Order: sequence, then C-alpha cells, then structure tokens
Amino acid sequence: MNRSLEIVHRFPYRVHTTENLWIPLPDGTRLAARAWIPEGAELDPVPAILEYIPYRKRDFTRLRDDVMHAYFAGHGYACLRVDLRGSGDSEGLITDEYTPQELEDGEAVIQWIAEQAWCNGRVGMIGISWGGFNGLQIAARRPQALQAIITASSTDDRYTDDIHYMGGCLLADNLSWASIMYSHMALPPDPQIVGESWRRQWHERMSGSGFWLEQWLEHQYRDDYWAHGSINENYDAVQVPVMAVSGWADGYSNAVFRMLENLRVPRMGLIGPWGHKYPHQGKPGPAIDFLGEALRWWDRWLKDIETGIEAEPMLRAWMQDAVPPETELRVRPGRWIGEKQWPSPEVEKKEYPLRNGRVGGPGGVGGTRYATLQSPLSVGLFAGRWCSFTATPDLPHDQREEDGGSLVFDSEPLPAPLEILGAPVVTLRVASDQPVAMVAVRLSDVAENDEATRSTYGLLNLTHRHGHDRPEPLEKDQFHTVKVYLNEVAQRFPAGHRLRVSISTSYWPVAWPSPRPPRLTFDTSACYLALPERRAHAVDEVVDIPSKPKGAEETLTEPIAPQDYGWTVTRDLSSDHSTLEIKKDEGAFRLPDLNLTMNISTIEWYSHSGNRYQTVRGENRARRGLKRGSWDIDVVTRTVLTSDADNFYIHTEMDGYEGDRRVHSHNLDRKIKRKLL
Repeated sequence: MNRSLEIVHRFPYRVHTTENLWIPLPDGTRLAARAWIPEGAELDPVPAILEYIPYRKRDFTRLRDDVMHAYFAGHGYACLRVDLRGSGDSEGLITDEYTPQELEDGEAVIQWIAEQAWCNGRVGMIGISWGGFNGLQIAARRPQALQAIITASSTDDRYTDDIHYMGGCLLADNLSWASIMYSHMALPPDPQIVGESWRRQWHERMSGSGFWLEQWLEHQYRDDYWAHGSINENYDAVQVPVMAVSGWADGYSNAVFRMLENLRVPRMGLIGPWGHKYPHQGKPGPAIDFLGEALRWWDRWLKDIETGIEAEPMLRAWMQDAVPPETELRVRPGRWIGEKQWPSPEVEKKEYPLRNGRVGGPGGVGGTRYATLQSPLSVGLFAGRWCSFTATPDLPHDQREEDGGSLVFDSEPLPAPLEILGAPVVTLRVASDQPVAMVAVRLSDVAENDEATRSTYGLLNLTHRHGHDRPEPLEKDQFHTVKVYLNEVAQRFPAGHRLRVSISTSYWPVAWPSPRPPRLTFDTSACYLALPERRAHAVDEVVDIPSKPKGAEETLTEPIAPQDYGWTVTRDLSSDHSTLEIKKDEGAFRLPDLNLTMNISTIEWYSHSGNRYQTVRGENRARRGLKRGSWDIDVVTRTVLTSDADNFYIHTEMDGYEGDRRVHSHNLDRKIKRKLL
C-alpha cells in the first residue's frame, strides 16, 4: 500500500469497471483488457487512455492500475489496461520485446477503442518502461486516433539507452531482465477468465515464448534489430504531443533530453529524483501529484481544454543537493527548476583538463604526461544498479570503495556552489594492449569528510569508438581520442566540496568485463572533463508541482508472507572469490476480491575470483506463483551466464508445477560468439 497517496473518493464521473473485455484482432486472436468507463459515456462519448503492457492486468499490476486508471476515468476518460498478445489473459504467444506483431496489434487496439460507442474517437497512450517504449513506437506509426502520449522510463534508442547495452558494453541487467521475463511470460491465464483452455495456453507459453537473452546476445552492436522501434531513426515520424518522464535514479533519463531536443511536436520533460516508478509512487522522494499533472496533459490534448500547460517550462527537473553515499534514500533533497527550452541558454559547457591527478590542474613542468591503468575486477561491486527499482538498497555506495582500483582526478575545493544540468563528457586520449577494452568513467561529489557520492557515470566499449554500429578492434598501443558521455544529471555541488573523475577498466557487475584484462595508457595532455554548468544566477521558470500524490483507491490486499530485500557483497579471502547477492522477495499476499494468492521472488548472484576474467558468472533464480483453491501453479526458472575470451555460455532451466507435481521441465544450453565485446 502506498501510504503517502491521498485517496480521492469523489469524482466528477461515476465509473463502471469491467473485469475483462475481449478485443478482437484482425487475425482472430483476442486480447484481454480491464476497463474503467465513465457512466453515461455510451450516450456522451469521451476520449480514451490506453496502457498496453505484458504484466498481467488481472493480478500483477492490479493495485497500481486501480489507482491510476480509475482516477483518469473519474475525470471523464475511458481507460483500458490491455495485456499484450501471449501475456496475462490474452491469447497467442509473445516471443520478444516490441515485435512488429506487437505494434500492429497496438494499432488495431487503438482503432477498436476509437470505434466503440463510449469513445469519441480520440485516444491517448500512457506507459512506464515497456508501455512507455511501445507508446513512442506506436506513435511513430501514426494511427489516426492516437492524439497524445505520456511515456515514462522509456527510450528513443533501444541500443544506446536500454537495459541491454550501455556505451557498447553488455549490462548485467540484460541477464536479470531476460530471466525475470522468462518466468513471467510462462505464467498461465486465469481460469476464471479463459475457462478450461488455461492449461493448454500455459503449456504453450512455457514451451513457446522462448528465452530472449539468446537473441539479445546475438545482436552485440547496433544493427537493424535495435533500429527497429528506435524513434531516433526518424523523430519526425512522431506527430503527436509527448510528455516524457523519468528519474535520476532510473536508467532512462538521457532519452528525455534527446526527445526534447529532437522532436518537433508539443513536448514536455519531467525528471525527478525517482527510480523506475511512476512519479506518484516515486522513490527516493519527494513523490508528486503526477496523476494530476497527467490529467492536465490529457485535458489539453484530448479535450482541447486550455490548462496552461503549454506555457510552462519545456523541462522540469529536480536539482539534487549533495547527500552522503547511502544505498537507500527515502528523500533526495533538492528543488524543482524549469527550462523553457532544451538545449538551454542557461547551460554552458566548460572544459577542465585532467592532469597530474587534478581536475583543472595545470600540466607542464614537473607533471606526468602518461598514466597506466589495469583495474581489479572488484571495481563495480559497490556501484549499485544500472536502473534502480527502489526496492532493494540499490543506489551506489561510497565511491572510495571503487577509487582504489581507478585512475582518479580531484578538483580543488569549490570556492562557490556549482550546478550542472545535462551530460558531462570526458575526452580521453587512450591506448590499449588488448584488441577489446572498456572504460568506466564516474563523476563524484567529494564532501569535506572525504565521503564520495557518485553523481553520474558513463561506459564505453573502446571498439565502438567510431560508432555503435561499426566496432573495430584496437591496435596494440595505438592512441585514440574518444569521448565518454556520462548520464544526464542535475546536481548542485556545495562550496568546499570537490569534484572527482574516476576511470576504471572494469565495472563489474554493472557491465560484463572485456574478454581479457586490458592495460590502458592515457595521454593526460589530451584528457578533459566538460561540464554542463548552469549559470549561478539562472532565473528559473515557474515550476509549481503539487507534492501530495493523489489517486483512486487501491485494491485491498492481505499479506501472507513478508517481503525480504537485500544487497550483500561477500569476499572469501582464502579463495579471493567475490559475490554480490541481490535478493528481491516480494513475499506472498492475497487479493480478496479475486480469492487469489500470489508469490513473487527473484535472487541474483554475480561473482568472480581474483582478477581471472574467465571466472565471471551471473546467475538468476526466479519464482512466480498463483493459487486459488485447487488451482495452484508455480513457475521456477534458473539462468546462468558465463564466458571465456571467445564466447558467452547460457544455461537456463524452467520447471512448471501444479501443486506439488512438476508438469513441465526443460533445459537450454547455448554458446554465442563474442563480437568485440
């Protein structure tokens, strides 16, 4: 239960909720929807809002769906939460993210909605993560009835900024996400909705949905596979107003800036301190009345009501104040700022040399021009998660734990506060003794007590120095000039604090290490930090965002087993074996309205021994269970990813249970060649 949410009980419209509504597709497949329709809409049609995702509208997203969609419906919108083909209660199979079939189905759903008696023909799409992605992608296909979208925690570029790769480096979250979806997509539809066909559909899903990590690893650089669904291939294809939303602890804030700069439609960016959550559920706080802000967006673009939203700043962002390096924050101190356009004339890039261990330090006499680096594999164990889900304590720890294995440059104590807004860029002149190498670059805020809090970071696979679509091996000891783009950030550094740039040749387990340990040499006469400095006297546009989240009432739940979250690093010094364990056990709870009990748990392990790159290993175990009376099913999966210098090795297992009886089991083993990764 979201205890910070103010529950709204009285709305302008009474709402009728339909537990399941079948939407027919052109090929005869039916998609399952849950619907909230304002009473009287059949006589006085209203605009519609669609959320289109694979996360089971009947049970797994039920609580948050009630809060959001009933709220919009109470203000005069027909709202539908539709399960993708092959997920939840919908028919068919789902075999990957954002397939052409998924997008074609989405267009058909929009057309069907627009033709219903309760809809006036105008449709909006809202979604976070998967639903934010396909909202953008469907908008680029220009279905006539789609007239505005809100996209949260999504991206315009599926290769550059998604859970799979970062800077051409393989993210460990790629394994985690594939494993979670492997178990999730294998769950059956609810017998109360589909009848006796549930068992047949369940076995079809367990056998036929596939293990998506295999195809994601087959595409190790940016090719046509990743270009599909990436709207940055043609921003002009999007011809409807776009609100883009993210958080600084999320993995998708960069895309907000690119969309503000490159789209040519009415657009607004909103970035708070949050992780991968809708802002009315946002952690770290402060959460906001996001549903109220979204309603103003819908009223303007779906009802033609002048809400004043067009006159407000194009970008609204939370300027973060300094905090200690804590892995779990309830509230991130700061303030809202506004920019009327992006790029902003209030932001100026300033360049500082990285020399002699100093940011902005002088070079020349007495200095050392060249520096070499070969980081231990343990650099990255305290980095936190690529994308914080704000459940486990997954924010970065004190960076001094990482800096011992890094090349470090510190500034002098700042004589006055410094604010940055945008993407810092580090230019490096670097040579490698290996044909494949990566760099991780971190910018940290160093307090007067020397605690170092990471502000932002970036990764680069050096074989991608000419572009993510054309990797080239490095020639031994040949220098190259590369730019490492750090994640966009809004950060205020207080007077007396120092800036720190830290560079490492590994960042495990955020990113999978190179095939062999590289030794890099830096020509520091040509290394620079470029900071997007916001003018000290910048005049903020008026930013007025209600801080009290509001929403409709949640579905009642009854806890059965407690949640258990943890993030633990262990090191056995006798064997020099290090392991990061991430535990996300959601416990078990009951939905009385459905007489349904659910359990959800995931445990991940990322390990290595010493600096032996061939020992790197990732493992994920997931369990998803549903029970109502004699209907008692569980899906249990285990996935292991390892590698040597030439190949990746995948082993995965799935077991399906009815009660205590195992009714399905299969194993999969794959070897996939490394391609300069």
